[in-house]
Amino acid sequence: MRAHRPDLLHFTAARRAALALTAAAFMIPAAASAQTITVWSGYPEMAPFYEHVAASMKDAYPDLKVNVEAIALREHEKRIALGLTSGSAGVTVIELAGSTASRYIENELLPAAPQAVSDFVSDEANFGSFFVEAASRDGTVYGVPLFRGQGSLFYNLDMFEAAGLKEPPKTMEEYTAYADKLTQRDANGNPTVSGWSLRLSGGGQGIAEKFWINLFQYGGSVIEPDGNGKWRANYANEAGRKTLNQYLQNVHVLKTVTPEMPADAEAFERGQTAMFIRESWVIADIAAKAPDLKYATAPLPRGSIGLPTNLYVNAVEGDDAEAAWAFTQAANEAENLVWLLDNVGWLPNRSGVDYTVVTDKVPAYGAFVDYPEDYAFFTLPAIGPIEEVLTRLAAQLTNAYGNPSLADDDAAIDAFLAKAAEETNTILKREGLLAE
Repeated sequence: MRAHRPDLLHFTAARRAALALTAAAFMIPAAASAQTITVWSGYPEMAPFYEHVAASMKDAYPDLKVNVEAIALREHEKRIALGLTSGSAGVTVIELAGSTASRYIENELLPAAPQAVSDFVSDEANFGSFFVEAASRDGTVYGVPLFRGQGSLFYNLDMFEAAGLKEPPKTMEEYTAYADKLTQRDANGNPTVSGWSLRLSGGGQGIAEKFWINLFQYGGSVIEPDGNGKWRANYANEAGRKTLNQYLQNVHVLKTVTPEMPADAEAFERGQTAMFIRESWVIADIAAKAPDLKYATAPLPRGSIGLPTNLYVNAVEGDDAEAAWAFTQAANEAENLVWLLDNVGWLPNRSGVDYTVVTDKVPAYGAFVDYPEDYAFFTLPAIGPIEEVLTRLAAQLTNAYGNPSLADDDAAIDAFLAKAAEETNTILKREGLLAE
């Protein structure tokens, strides 16, 4: 299990002291004047959490007014672009993925965190290096980690029992073997319930992201850094060959799934697939739409995509800014993070918090917060063309998934991957980002 699992941090009793220390670190009395901050979120379901955090600060900040404005993600991103570039945002706590925040940091529209906040984030007892790096740029902390998207395996317990399977697959080879056993077919041998729902079509760059998750289990990645700020394609290799061939085996050889079959969470909730890989939001979706479904979750063989979301503040001076940075730390109090997981379902990033009060009640969260100690994460690089790279790769993969002649033909698979990787590298080169 993951390290740093002590009992729940005793922030309940120490909340006043912790917030008072935060205020003292900035050398501004917390109650010096009435303070007003705004919180911008791209996830409407997060609004109750931020209101909960604001309420938890009332003892130390009795006159603090917190305006929570949570809207759909794409509109949120447009709002940030307009508000930061025009300087009209006021003092605002901004919820943003590190990869997206980088463009504003580059243009000096988001300031570095104050030293006390930087120390809080950099403390290895609070956050693992993966999350610190996602909230930093060139070694400087700009944001405070909060929550993440993360993939795990969802599997149908009744279907596993019927197939004689007593535990989830632990290797990628087992994923294919399990899928073959779990697939339900009609009299002509055509699958009616897929053994493993794979992302084969639709969704643009999501196809490439799901391919990357499977590729990561084999030790590969869509692109890899050279350590000097440049990148190169990293899938025209053995890892890429194994990953693509696994898709082809399931679609064209074993026929455990087809591009036309119902897929993703909706198919799982309707009993139309036995297992699939998805993020923790599915747990709440199942509770709402298929409460009687018997299922469990499991970590992936090597690790998962992690898409961290951080809190940034667009100012560092003044009473409002001090309160805004204090808000980012209050959001990371243990009891608030437990509340977040229990009531919203997003996965907190902070280490050292005991979530058993939630996982005992909803065991499916266990795979997301209690993963093996050596579990690895990767995330989408914070580079401008990453969406184009993934969208173009997704188009190539869609064509490959529909080509049965590629199955078991290593030379043909290698040729396909080499051509796709050439396109990836061409995009990187155009942007001055290709590693030599």
